[in-house]
Amino acid sequence: MTPPAARTQDCNRAQATVRLGQARAFLDVAELVGAESDELANPNVSAALAVLAGIVAADAACCAALGQRSRGQDHRQAIQLITEAGDDGRTLARALGRLLDVKDGAHYGMVFVSSQQAKAAIRHAGTLVDGAARALDR
Repeated sequence: MTPPAARTQDCNRAQATVRLGQARAFLDVAELVGAESDELANPNVSAALAVLAGIVAADAACCAALGQRSRGQDHRQAIQLITEAGDDGRTLARALGRLLDVKDGAHYGMVFVSSQQAKAAIRHAGTLVDGAARALDR
């Protein structure tokens, strides 16, 4: 059976700039929450925010480089699209894949995300935010 075609939406550099600003805000808050160590939920919250930062940064990178972003129900469809977003595409795709690996646990799960997983999620989100910024600089 052939997988369904990825759904996309046209977008432009101005929208990429807005999405990059949103991604940076999510990442900033993820880092702030991740720095707190007094509540058990903080790694989950930090990881959840990092996942959002990465997804939004992927949108920004794709809008800047390709003029379209993924709009499918499955965020994993964005992985294939972002591979086409310039020289950083494969690196960004790996970072997005790793973030999406923790998405369900961070957003919906009853299993706690470890502090190490949250820190890794923040690093992967940072990779995507930096890649989106480079795509906008081109």
